[in-house]
Amino acid sequence: MVLNSLDKMIQLQKNTANIRNICVLAHVDHGEEEYLINLIDSPGHVDFSSEVSTAVRICDGCIIVVDAVEGVCPQTQAVLRQAWLENIRPVLVINKIDRLIVELKFTPQEAYSHLKNILEQINALTGALFTSKVLEERAERETESQVNPNSEQGEQVYDWSTGLEDTDDSHLYFSPDQGNVVFTSAIDGWGFGIEHFAEIYSQKIGIKKEVLLKTLWGDYYINTKAKKIMKVDQAKGKKPLFVQLILENIWSLYDAVLKKDKEKIDKIVTSLGLKIGAREARHSDPKVQINAICSQWLPISQAVLAMVCQKLPSPLDITAERVEKLMCAGSQTFDSLPPETQALKAAFMKCGSEDTAPVIIFVSKMFAVDAKALPQNKQRPLTQEEIAERHERARRRHAEKLAAAQGQAPLEPTQDGSALETSPQGEELKGDEQEVESETPKPVPQEGTDREAFIAFARVFSGVARRGKKIFVLGPKYSPLEFLQRVPLGFSAPLDDLPPVPHMACCTLENLYLLMGRELEDLEKVPPGNVLGIGGLQDFVLKSATLSTLPSCPPFIPLNFEATPIVRVAVEPKHPSEMPQLVRGMKLLNQADPCVQILIQETGEHVLVTAGEVHLQRCLDDLKERFAKIQISVSEPIIPFRETITKPPTVDMVNEEIGKQQKVAVIHQTKEDQNRIPEGIQVYSGGLITMTTPNKLATLSVRAMPLPEEVTQILEENSDVIRSMEQLISSLNEGKNTQMIHQKTQEKIWEFKGKLEQHLTGRKWRNTVDQIWSFGPRKCGPNILVNKSKDFQNSVWTGPDGKASKEASRYRDLGNSIVSGFQLATLSGPMCEEPLMGVCFVLEEWDLSKFEDQTASDKQNQEQSDLVKEGQGEGETCSGRDEHQDLQGGCSEPSEKKASQKGESSLTDCYGPFSGQLIATMKEACRYALQVKPQRLMAAMYTCDIMATSDVLGRVYAVLSKREGRVLQEEMKEGTDMFIIKAVLPVAESFGFADEIRKRTSGLASPQLIFSHWEIIPSDPFWVPTTEEEYLHFGEKADSENQARKYMNAVRKRKGLYVEEKIVEHAEKQRTLSKNK
Repeated sequence: MVLNSLDKMIQLQKNTANIRNICVLAHVDHGEEEYLINLIDSPGHVDFSSEVSTAVRICDGCIIVVDAVEGVCPQTQAVLRQAWLENIRPVLVINKIDRLIVELKFTPQEAYSHLKNILEQINALTGALFTSKVLEERAERETESQVNPNSEQGEQVYDWSTGLEDTDDSHLYFSPDQGNVVFTSAIDGWGFGIEHFAEIYSQKIGIKKEVLLKTLWGDYYINTKAKKIMKVDQAKGKKPLFVQLILENIWSLYDAVLKKDKEKIDKIVTSLGLKIGAREARHSDPKVQINAICSQWLPISQAVLAMVCQKLPSPLDITAERVEKLMCAGSQTFDSLPPETQALKAAFMKCGSEDTAPVIIFVSKMFAVDAKALPQNKQRPLTQEEIAERHERARRRHAEKLAAAQGQAPLEPTQDGSALETSPQGEELKGDEQEVESETPKPVPQEGTDREAFIAFARVFSGVARRGKKIFVLGPKYSPLEFLQRVPLGFSAPLDDLPPVPHMACCTLENLYLLMGRELEDLEKVPPGNVLGIGGLQDFVLKSATLSTLPSCPPFIPLNFEATPIVRVAVEPKHPSEMPQLVRGMKLLNQADPCVQILIQETGEHVLVTAGEVHLQRCLDDLKERFAKIQISVSEPIIPFRETITKPPTVDMVNEEIGKQQKVAVIHQTKEDQNRIPEGIQVYSGGLITMTTPNKLATLSVRAMPLPEEVTQILEENSDVIRSMEQLISSLNEGKNTQMIHQKTQEKIWEFKGKLEQHLTGRKWRNTVDQIWSFGPRKCGPNILVNKSKDFQNSVWTGPDGKASKEASRYRDLGNSIVSGFQLATLSGPMCEEPLMGVCFVLEEWDLSKFEDQTASDKQNQEQSDLVKEGQGEGETCSGRDEHQDLQGGCSEPSEKKASQKGESSLTDCYGPFSGQLIATMKEACRYALQVKPQRLMAAMYTCDIMATSDVLGRVYAVLSKREGRVLQEEMKEGTDMFIIKAVLPVAESFGFADEIRKRTSGLASPQLIFSHWEIIPSDPFWVPTTEEEYLHFGEKADSENQARKYMNAVRKRKGLYVEEKIVEHAEKQRTLSKNK
């Protein structure tokens, strides 16, 4: 690996075919050709998987590093899935082979079997990803053939395996004979692919290199007499070629060095033709000797870089599938894009650097650097001319001082003018040092030196990025279709005077940088296929964006993050006067971190949402030390919960069947239930709540039902489809043209409806799917509102459908109030004001007969009073309002307006507007409908993967059980004493979990936590003992810890809600600190 000059780098950037984007830029001589490697490192911890996503987007290939001892870890799976989703080609490095020799004491044969197992596991993961992709495409084709009426009629038998058989997937898998696997020991400085040994042994044994490449990995052995390679016959005890020719040589080297067998070492060094320095040969540490020998014999850099250059694609090799995927955001398909947008695919594929080629750049993230580190703010070295000039100035000043000391008049010899210019400088600046100090701060103003500058981490996909070029910044929600609608001339319109288009801004590429590790170098232009840094975009790009010279370019598909931000804390400055610095610092942090979220809650709290505990700590440190630079107070983690209802339990808390026990006490629970429902609200069997608006004109009947788990999951997974449905309905209501919606979107909507119908079956759910009125909260959540009212049918699938047009419009307006009440009810539940999940509200009846009678009588009275008024003073009204007639056009019009205003005022009585009353009544009815059913809290759950040795397994289980964890699976890693434990753990109990488990196991176990799902906490937060068995088991107070109540009360306390708890526990005896000593 050779670092070269900036000029050499710029020259290499122009050769796109020899670029490999896989953070330090290195110039590599590989054989006769020169390659430019953009190596982007990414952190391994699951909390920072968002960094992997930002790196993967701008790469063409990736190196996946796997530990030879631990094998495939959960993070390996996550990284492989991210590479697969971005359509980039991976190569594999199996590292730490030395641990198999030194720690695990494997024989070469055992090591070969272990490595084969690791490869099989990784290939199984790749195969699963490939299979799911083929089956998805197959399912899409089947749905298209069902939707398309022109498809062939007749019986068609679909064989799901045919797609797998027809598709070639051999290139996807990792195998040493394909050259995409390298075995390494980075600490000892060696690594090899089998090509290296194939070349050596083809000369020694006399077998062709091509044959050895195919047989060095796998169950093959060599018949030395016949000089033939055959399949391994285990009965004869033959060793595979990989063991015999490769591993045994490495094992014998380690054996000789570790046993300090000097003769054997010298023999090995001589036979390999190596030269080992005297210092390394005499060194007492065997690792130093191994490194000295192996780094010459099997240099790791050569093996890995040879694989990168040969097996990973250049930017020119981008696939059409990847281009189409990048260009299609949301539920769009490539065919639904405008023709001008589709034409850009050719520019992506060509990766051309002509002046006519459109410039397309993707910014994957913004990162902050110290403003002093920017090239334009650094002190540049002086040129020879400047040095000579300074020498001349210093000489003149010295001559002046000498003249002054000798008592000569200084004015006489300085009549030529040149001395007159230098003499004031001589007075102001007493030496070169002060001059340098006064000149260096000039480029950077004093207040700007402490600031963070943001640089966009980007890649050029097409065209040449030039400094000073004007370019469009396209936000994630920008749509070329919307541009066509707003600009009459379309994409051919002059780009200088465009009307404002949403999510599109115009900016100039101010500074282009070459990213040299921590160093930045200025560039004038960057050819396509290269990774670069762009300065001056902090006001235009928040986290990621697409830059293009053409408005027809669509924004790239959003980045796919593995970790979901779930851990939230409230932050505030220690000194309230520093609040502006905190707000500014949080804004900068939000821009610098791709995964963090910044919220300002209704209470005014500034909330930080992060992916996990480690990520949270990193964000808080950045906020204190880099962005806000103030002392901050951090709250306890804000744990998110969800509220839901369940079916009535069949057994009580002591597993006795409910209904068969004898009640022995006054049942507090039923009393509480009665107290919860105020007067004037009727509760019918089955939990039906009937409630009337305050002005008694409308009556609503609402029932709450728990949704099946599968349906809740479908609603969560299809939130994007629900959003597109909501947009469709709103555009229908506004009378917009909906022809723009593509057939693919319609197919997704009907597929989503089909899934719901499949799971909502039975008498209870009959016709429910067709009657879904809204989803909530925020119109795309995991709760549904079903309208079973006979007067007005409204559905999310077809829109409103009423008896008559006038009636329908009236019901539609009031219907929006009902939906708003439902949205408010699902946004904050009755237990602790947390959002609801998995609840179906059924509007059984909606009686507006009194409201209609009232409206009709009000209208009749209004008409009569208007007629009387018109008859009494028609002339007066007209003559008295001559000034306004010009504006309102006659006498009858204001009277009509007046009537309509009075009609509206009749709806607004002492209880407020009727629509507001409906919202409040619907919200309260939903809350009471929940309260008459068994309520439960839902906790956010992490999946927890722990690798631990057998001797600390008991301690791991102790920590898990203490924190309400539940073990799902435990398996032993083959060939090791390591156990892999899969468990689920509530997010609420996860804080300090990793530290505690490391302390208890002396660092021998470390967990990886990833947010998984929401789970119902089985205990009832309102439970009190009611039967004899429960009293005997729990006592009269039943004060044993109720997990759900503990969580509920903690949330209520944080939100300032009423909490029923005893303040004094031991009232009968006062205790003091001194007496307890």
